[in-house]
Amino acid sequence: MLTFLKRLRNSSLFSSSAVYLLSNILAAAIPFMLLPVLTRYLSPAEYGEVAMFLTLISGLAAFTGMSVHGAAGRKFYDDDLAEHGLKDFIGSCLQILLASSLAVLAITWLFQDQLSEWLGLQPRWILWAVIASAASFAFQLRMGQWQVRKQASKYGITQVAQALLNILLSILLVVVFLQGSDGRISAYIISSIIFAFIAVFLLHRDNLLAFGWHPNHIKEALSFGAPLIPHIAGMFLLGAVDRLVINEQLGLAQVGIYMVAVQLASVMGIIFDAINNAYVPWLFERLVRDQADEKKQIVRLTYAYFSISLLIAGLAFLVGPYVVTLIAGERYAQAGTVIGWLALGQAFSGMYLMVTNYIFYSKRTGLLSLVTISSGLLNVIFLVVLIRLLGLTGAAMAFAISMALRFLLTWWVAHKRHPMPWFHDPIISVAANRT
Repeated sequence: MLTFLKRLRNSSLFSSSAVYLLSNILAAAIPFMLLPVLTRYLSPAEYGEVAMFLTLISGLAAFTGMSVHGAAGRKFYDDDLAEHGLKDFIGSCLQILLASSLAVLAITWLFQDQLSEWLGLQPRWILWAVIASAASFAFQLRMGQWQVRKQASKYGITQVAQALLNILLSILLVVVFLQGSDGRISAYIISSIIFAFIAVFLLHRDNLLAFGWHPNHIKEALSFGAPLIPHIAGMFLLGAVDRLVINEQLGLAQVGIYMVAVQLASVMGIIFDAINNAYVPWLFERLVRDQADEKKQIVRLTYAYFSISLLIAGLAFLVGPYVVTLIAGERYAQAGTVIGWLALGQAFSGMYLMVTNYIFYSKRTGLLSLVTISSGLLNVIFLVVLIRLLGLTGAAMAFAISMALRFLLTWWVAHKRHPMPWFHDPIISVAANRT
């Protein structure tokens, strides 16, 4: 056991996971630290405006850049990659970003009044949301190249630095200059744009960026990213629509209670995301080698990961209510009744990450989009039905069921796209070999 722990501690997967986990926790903790400040300087209506602006950005992410930043990360592992191939490919991804962002900007400009009325945002923020979304794409492009090169420290420092700049600008504009929601939104936009320029500069400095006309690269990137647009739309349905339905059927106060549970359960998501950030380069290296023994090892580790994830969710049912009361107080005690179901949904989300990587490796992402959009639409149906029957608990159950379905369907697609020895009893066979 001691030898195993020592080997685990010295492994690149473990050390990278620790760095990603620390940076994710810090980056996620900073907005939480800002929350009590904002609630004292922003009215509920102003805070709602900020929330809708961020929601709009997440919706636009499907179209600004066409999700091709993931293609740049996958391109790193191609055996036939020429010396200048990757830098040309990344340059093509930025060209796609520019063209798609201009198209989205034109469309939002045409319909800005309608969008403004629907979202409750000032028209100018509709257009700035497109720019902020494009800036986020450029930032993710740089971060992805650090991830595939296992440069977790650079990834983490940059991630935390952007979050710090965001919070400092927010305090300056909201607290010092009393600009209200405009100040918070402006801080988000400014920090996003600054780090987008930093990201592009660092890509160029590291000799990872070249601009030229390469239709083959553009076609390859779009063949990876375009099928993901419904996938991102489905993620939007899975991750945001519950608040809309709760507000419609149960009222705003229930949305606030639900969001306390969502924020606490999201701690699991932070951990899963950190592990996956370190896991992807480790996994792709072994998939490239295509060795049977390594594939069995991957399957064993994945099953262990599944078991631990579900165990954590089970504990959330038991201790979650006490944690909610301890952190949020008696007024939010009702959130304890749903946190277990939300934690179960987060567990299935973490399990989903472990299997969806095979689809990205295969570069055939079309069915993934179908799975996600289907799961998102089913989530809406489950929400409407279960909230009427079970209230707030029904919303959390709908989330857990939808995440479970997405995981199982994605696992099936992953096995079709890149078969692994999932059902060959790898643990039993290993035990037999040792005896």
